[in-house]
Amino acid sequence: MEYDGSELFLTDPISEKCVNDGIEQNRKGNFFIKAGIGSKIEVKLLRHKFRFGANLFMLDEFDDDRKNAIYKEKFADLFNLATLPFYWSATEPTEGKTRYEKTAEKIYRRPSIDLCIDYFVKNNIEPREHGLCYERFFPKWLQGKSNAEVKKRLEIRMREISSRYAAYIPTIEVTNEMFWEKSTTDFYFSPDYIDFCYALADKYFPNNKLCINEWSCVWDDVGAPWDIYRLLIENALLKGNRIDAIGIQFHMFFRQEKYFASTRKAYDLKHLFKILDNYASFQKPIQITEITIPSYSNDIENEELQAEIIGKLYSLWFSYPSIEQIIYWNLVDGYAGPPGKMNEGENYYYGGLLRYDLSEKPAYRRLSHLIHDVWTTNEQIVADDNGIAKFRGFYGEYEITINGRRATATFNNNNETAVMLS
Repeated sequence: MEYDGSELFLTDPISEKCVNDGIEQNRKGNFFIKAGIGSKIEVKLLRHKFRFGANLFMLDEFDDDRKNAIYKEKFADLFNLATLPFYWSATEPTEGKTRYEKTAEKIYRRPSIDLCIDYFVKNNIEPREHGLCYERFFPKWLQGKSNAEVKKRLEIRMREISSRYAAYIPTIEVTNEMFWEKSTTDFYFSPDYIDFCYALADKYFPNNKLCINEWSCVWDDVGAPWDIYRLLIENALLKGNRIDAIGIQFHMFFRQEKYFASTRKAYDLKHLFKILDNYASFQKPIQITEITIPSYSNDIENEELQAEIIGKLYSLWFSYPSIEQIIYWNLVDGYAGPPGKMNEGENYYYGGLLRYDLSEKPAYRRLSHLIHDVWTTNEQIVADDNGIAKFRGFYGEYEITINGRRATATFNNNNETAVMLS
């Protein structure tokens, strides 16, 4: 590449200060522990309230047990959230024959949902549904069916997913990428597509957070009320649809020769703040749902540049008050297309955090350092004469050790108090 990170990523002192101040103000609180007078207390953050994730599409998808084990370990070491492949074409490839069970017939990059759930439970990772009404991945057997029949089948699908998974998956992503010009069914272009999907989701997922999701063109917009995705959301809300969270993708899918010219807005901190402010005006949480930052090769300079950009982006997103999740897309290079064919599909971008051999790229280490070393709390404190110990830390789940005895406590709001045994 012809530019270094400082020339590629546009920043300024005010934006940098907003990032630093935002992390301190929005991700941390003042906490209190009530214990015995003079108790010696150690507090250690175990798990962020904030969600960091990626898609889990390669769970048990590699050609040997060693790679599968490494993938599971690297995923759990870094993330506390994962996106599940609920594409209809994968959950019901043949009409009436679903593949949710762990024993279901394999489809590449589409591990069965029960297999994913089992992994989540073992590793204390939050699952996230992706593709409930993603029309581009409706099954081919729906082609040619009437709108009434598609609606009927969609309700059956939602009823099944709700009965199996609504209690386990907090976020349900209802629609995704609504700006395609082609479709699987005619229903996609029906005036009531959005309304029907969200009304049905509200019916079958009344206690889940319903999320809308869209593509990366958001970052090239001007940050105005008439930006196309904003108008889509506003129209849906004015018509009474329940949308609880706003998902925005961040795929930098540009050919290498066009990369620097194409990412000027997306890598400008001041512009990113403007775009986020535009969507934060809905007063709903924002989820950065799909991220790909290319390195285009395994050259060390390219990998270091990828890591630098990811570090700056994650810092900005983590600092922003409305954002509650940041989800990278493909964890590993070389498997988002024919395995190992690096010029095909998304493999071309080398956009993963691990190399094809599953070794750590600088980007993986950069995120691990930020999440586990920089954005963390590990302190030793002493209770005062009132038996109160005070500390400031990141929101999340803590291990608390008092005079050698261990317990856990969760601090998710400012000025929370935990009463512990001394």
